[in-house]
Amino acid sequence: MLALGASAFVVKTASGDIAGTDSGNGITEAEADACSVIAPQCILVLGCAAGTDGEPSPMLKDRLDTGIELYRMGVAPKLLLSGDNSRKEYSEPESMFKYTIAQGVPAEDIFLDYAGFSTYESVYRAKAVFRVDSMVVVTQKYHLFRALYTGRALGIQAKGVASDQVRYAGAYFRDAREVLARDKDLVKSFLRLKPTFLGDEIPIDGDGSVTQVF
Repeated sequence: MLALGASAFVVKTASGDIAGTDSGNGITEAEADACSVIAPQCILVLGCAAGTDGEPSPMLKDRLDTGIELYRMGVAPKLLLSGDNSRKEYSEPESMFKYTIAQGVPAEDIFLDYAGFSTYESVYRAKAVFRVDSMVVVTQKYHLFRALYTGRALGIQAKGVASDQVRYAGAYFRDAREVLARDKDLVKSFLRLKPTFLGDEIPIDGDGSVTQVF
């Protein structure tokens, strides 16, 4: 009951910051405007599994497509692509970058975070490393609540856009696991635990090319 209650608290707290949903038909002008009211410095696209061929998985591709559309609509001037690069042979940020640059986004507007090993760490590093004070977060809705909650807890003004363009395989398992994940991030946010890595500051209003090291 405690676990369910804590998860429900995270959902209720963050629900009002979800500004829109991309169900495969794109983002409406009203949804874009709802994001723009906080003058976001960037659009944070949260990583997930890349395929064995280095291509984004279907869930990740949908997140990237939504983030790119928000960028093209002028919602924010920069994209922050955060994911797992804990192993030399596996890099979510590199996969995300290659897809994004192929869609015509200029390299200087793409920032890569290679140490986004979890949702909490991605959001913490957005604040501490990239000096983000306001942002739009893009991921699937089940995942969006704790990302927005963490951002608020860490002092970031954030709006969220859910990228739920299809019903993804394994949804029931992810929904169940997310209850405990929300509880975990609630505790981490309260304690303000430091992420695995920090490092030098790379302000989000600069040139993202400096982060593109492969």
